[in-house]
Amino acid sequence: MVGYLGFLIAAYAVIANDIIQTLGTFLSSNHKRPWYVLWGFAGLILVLTLVIGWIRFQGDVSYGRLDQIPLPEKLHWWYLTAPLALLIVTRFGIPVSTTFMILSVFSTTQVIEKMLLKSLMGYVLAFVSAFLIYLLIARSLESKASLRLMDIKKQKKFWLAAQWGSTAFLWTQWLIQDFANIFVFLPRVLSLNELLLSIAIILALMAYTFQKRGGKIQEVVNKKVNTQNIRSATLIDLSYGLLLMGFGNLTNVPMSTTWAFIGILAGREVSLSYSLNKKEMKSTYKVIGKDLTKVNLGLAISILVAYFIKLLE
Repeated sequence: MVGYLGFLIAAYAVIANDIIQTLGTFLSSNHKRPWYVLWGFAGLILVLTLVIGWIRFQGDVSYGRLDQIPLPEKLHWWYLTAPLALLIVTRFGIPVSTTFMILSVFSTTQVIEKMLLKSLMGYVLAFVSAFLIYLLIARSLESKASLRLMDIKKQKKFWLAAQWGSTAFLWTQWLIQDFANIFVFLPRVLSLNELLLSIAIILALMAYTFQKRGGKIQEVVNKKVNTQNIRSATLIDLSYGLLLMGFGNLTNVPMSTTWAFIGILAGREVSLSYSLNKKEMKSTYKVIGKDLTKVNLGLAISILVAYFIKLLE
């Protein structure tokens, strides 16, 4: 009973908190479209990715990310404190790492250290790569003059297709990384009935989140420069997706996709301010500092929750 309840809470909390990473820019740039159209698009990709993983890994939908994190013989009620804590911080709009918040309570110290190291490397790589990429393209693709060129219908059609394509690519890569966070409370090998039931539950939770347009946590994306512009959203999604595909799949150790996403946004913001408006550098650093503070707060909470559960065992 605890396992299924934990899955339900974790699924909603992970989707609600991490929606900004993969679908935040998608929701921002398509804010005029009906929510159910966007939900149907994302839901179809999720089902395909989940079923492919289930078939490829013989019932393991985590794509091997839970190989080093076995399911305890008995799940006590206090294991629910992790997803409940995630649910609470999500309601306050704090973009925490769901990987540390959820998986830390099931992991050994050695595994946590591996996840932390990989996540830190992911943040640094994301920041540096985003900074360099946007340093090259800022004036040609992100300046006010270049954004006005989007009035051309042919460009709009091209970037519309490109943005939906990049979103599909990113959403797939993120799901491969974060299915572990959602399914850690369930058996490592799912039956067909368990698979179908979990799909129905996740799709229902996604529908609620999409209807709310990402909720309060969506503000993390909306406050960034040009994220409601479809071209900017496409470039963010593509950069993030390539990072997850390349670096995230080097090993099956889970990593914090939240840290990587915050790194992408931070590197982009610094690069845009430096290239287009140096007067805004101070305010940019303040925004980046606030995001890092929120992420580190989430890490501290996850460690405290994990420590609390270890004491009760």
